[in-house]
Amino acid sequence: MKILVINSGSSSLKYQLFNYEEKTVIAKGLCERIGIPNSNFKHEDASGRDINEGRSFESHSDAVRTMIDTLLDPEAAILESLEDIAAVGHRIVHGGPYFSKPTVMTQSSKDAVRKCFPWSPLHNPANLTGVEVCEKLMPGIPQVGVFDTAFHQTMPPKAYMYGLPYRYYEEHNVRRYGFHGTSHAYVARRAAEMTKCGGDEHRLITCHLGNGSSFAAIKGGKCVDTSMGLTPLEGIMMGTRCGSIDPAIVTFIAKLEGDENKDVDYIMNNESGVRGVSGVSSDFRDLHAAASKGNERAKLALDMFCYQAVRIIGSYIAALGGVDSIVFTAGIGENDAALRKVVCDDLNFLGLKIDEEINASTHGKEVKISADDSSVEVFVIPTNEELSIAIQTVEVLGLA
Repeated sequence: MKILVINSGSSSLKYQLFNYEEKTVIAKGLCERIGIPNSNFKHEDASGRDINEGRSFESHSDAVRTMIDTLLDPEAAILESLEDIAAVGHRIVHGGPYFSKPTVMTQSSKDAVRKCFPWSPLHNPANLTGVEVCEKLMPGIPQVGVFDTAFHQTMPPKAYMYGLPYRYYEEHNVRRYGFHGTSHAYVARRAAEMTKCGGDEHRLITCHLGNGSSFAAIKGGKCVDTSMGLTPLEGIMMGTRCGSIDPAIVTFIAKLEGDENKDVDYIMNNESGVRGVSGVSSDFRDLHAAASKGNERAKLALDMFCYQAVRIIGSYIAALGGVDSIVFTAGIGENDAALRKVVCDDLNFLGLKIDEEINASTHGKEVKISADDSSVEVFVIPTNEELSIAIQTVEVLGLA
């Protein structure tokens, strides 16, 4: 059974075609700069093809047609016909209060996705465009939406409500939604399979650490809290995002700049985080290199990030009533052994211990890095959001 996974952005379209039974990627590609001069097409597949060339993509329809033509190329023998594709799973960033699980895309579900446009104006319109183009060019093939926010919809009201007048929730659905849900769901599923203490009472904290970072407190496979909020700005400081701050700082900065209409939102999302603190970069590899040469601001940025990570993990331990397992994932979580060590060392009071040799040699591998006598199991699990979307697509359609 073949499942196609699509991530449609405002000017790009990524895809992966899975052999579902074997959980392997048959083909994958990227259509870049859609609607922009100098568009480019990248594709590689099991036949040995490796394409990287300029193409003209005036619209997402052009990108999907190129993808289809490439997959149907008889010389590559990837697909004999579109009927070989059992379903298409689409990444959709924001599901608002409307989606708590993957959903077959119908007119009513598409209308609900449109209602979420104000919360994710850059992503949701592009995600929906991908769905509608595939409906047109791949008639009869089920299209399924998999939402980044859906995994977090099991949070109780005490975790997702803000201390604002209740009317903003009643009238405008202002609440915590959380993001990276597809990633958190995937690594939580893998941790449950790898741990010696799984089950309905398994207390897990997943740490998705990348240029955008978020944490989730999970009990028995269900999210009870997460660090991102109405938008992906809340939580830990990130590559260029400030994370949680005193909200009064927004108007304070606007007044300092001498313009109360100053785009503080842009500053908080694009000029802040570790880049804003360090003045060096949003890339943690650059921060480590600068800190090793005595750059105090780079060291401060790293120290702040690790401190905030420990503080969030500590709060989730309290929310869960303890912790059995912790997972590190995403670009930083999977590859930054030094950062993992700092965070874990600061949690030694729990009886948490890591195997320093295994931790130091682990880069993007699925492995347990905690010592045998650690009171908490610690894993590095590379995230695979595309495979997670494929799995959820199959499950919602009952194809497995």
